[in-house]
This record gives sequence, C-alpha cells and structure tokens, in this order.
Amino acid sequence: MIANATRRLARAKLHYGHGTDNARDDAAAIVWHVLGLPVPPRSRDYDRRVAARARQDIDALLERRIRERMPVVYLTQQTWFAGLSFHVDERVLIPRSPIAELIERRFAPWIDASRVHDILDLGTGSGCIAIACAKAFPRAKVDASDISASALEVAAINVRRHRLGRRVRLVRSDHFAALGGRTYDIIVSNPPYVGAEELAALPPEYWHEPRAALESGDDGLDSLRVILAEAGRHLRPRGILVVEVGNSEVLARRRYPRVPFTWLEFERGGGGVFVLTAEQVRDVR
Repeated sequence: MIANATRRLARAKLHYGHGTDNARDDAAAIVWHVLGLPVPPRSRDYDRRVAARARQDIDALLERRIRERMPVVYLTQQTWFAGLSFHVDERVLIPRSPIAELIERRFAPWIDASRVHDILDLGTGSGCIAIACAKAFPRAKVDASDISASALEVAAINVRRHRLGRRVRLVRSDHFAALGGRTYDIIVSNPPYVGAEELAALPPEYWHEPRAALESGDDGLDSLRVILAEAGRHLRPRGILVVEVGNSEVLARRRYPRVPFTWLEFERGGGGVFVLTAEQVRDVR
C-alpha cells in the first residue's frame, strides 16, 4: 500500500514541506492513519493485510491530497513536534519549526534550565511550542498567546490531550497587548514572517493554512518589528528571546544591522531562528 501510494503521489508532482519532505513519508502517514497503527512502527505491522474498506479510505485520502493539494497533516489531523503528538486542523499552521530542537535541549546553552519558571509562547497556534516547553520544563508555567480565537480552540484540544491545563494558560492577545506587566525567563515565537510577494508565489499546499499565520505585511517583518520593540519589557534579567523568521532572515539582518542576532544552526535542518538576551533586546533601536 505504501509503495503504490508513493508512486501515485510522485506522479502528481506535489509540494512537500508540511511535516514531510517526500512522497513516501506522505504515503506512509496516510496508510498508518487509516489503519490506526502505532508510532513508532513495529516490524510486524508491515505484514498486516489491508482490508477492502481500508483500501478505499486510503484511496480517498490520496485523491484529496492530489486533487485539493491538501497537506497530509490536515488530512490525518495528526502530527508530531518535539516527540509529542498534536491535533492539527486548518484553523492553525502545521507545526514544522526547527525550534523543536532547542526545546528538546531545554534551550541550552542559552539559559540555565534550573532557573526557568515562566515561559511565553507568542503566537502559539496549535500550542505545540508551549506544550513542548511545558514538558521540557516541568516546574515552569507557560503562557500561550494568539490573536486567533479559532487557533486557541485547537491549542485547548492539545492542552487537554497532554493534561497540562494547570500549567499552560491560553491567552487571546495581539502580540503583548493582553499580557499586562507579566515577565518571563523565555519568550519564544514562531510569528508570521512571509512577505506579500513570497506569499503569492507559495505552492497551493500553503493556501490551506490560515493566511494570518503566514503573512506579515509587505516585507514579512511587521510582527518582528512589534516583538523587537516590546519584548524587552516582558523579559526578566538574563532571560532570552527566541524567534523564527524563516526566509526573512536576510531582510531582518539588513533592516536591523546593529542588532546582535545570534543565528542558530540545526542538526535536522531549517534555519532563520535567532536568539537575543534580555539585555540585547532592551538595546534594540
């Protein structure tokens, strides 16, 4: 089933980049979802016979993937981030940030994990970053904010799934507007960072995602401007700001030549993520 589905997807010349980067992984995700098999897979699972009804269900999802150019994560409504499972639908961006690696390392060496008590995930979407942070820092409380009420509905599903209602607080907020005078040891954000020209050129798969979660003004830096201007008031001494700007990294460097961004590299790929200390953020002009 996986081999046949892979050939079918490959012939359709689709775009990958929403949790998978090739046709075989998309095919496997669909087959595994329909058959309800465990993750990670067991060798004996591959010998399972596929019933006729399951074959029909797999074919139906493959047809939607091809005809609608729907990312496979929206078809299965299931994805993984930092080793954790999440519900995802078209109300939120599909998690794919390299920030997962930082969370798994508890943001080392940029901060001493033992003194992290409060974390803000700005623009939480599905809640994946906030929840992964709560798991990585079991003594910390996490605020997960988003301007979108529908995104927070999805985040609430995932908070309940991971039983973190006592430590992850969902807040509807336009950037820092509803956070009052709260301060944090870590502020982490994967905000919108796609410019108008880049957005118009994206493959059809991206048009299933919420536009507001992607687009950030003509140049893609509108959200970054707000974060750099306001984050300093919400960071504690020796705190850190971690932000992903993706392909807007080059423009961010150009627009803020005096800001001492530390741009990170990741073992599993991806980039466009910087770290600033609280002191550096407060010096931003």
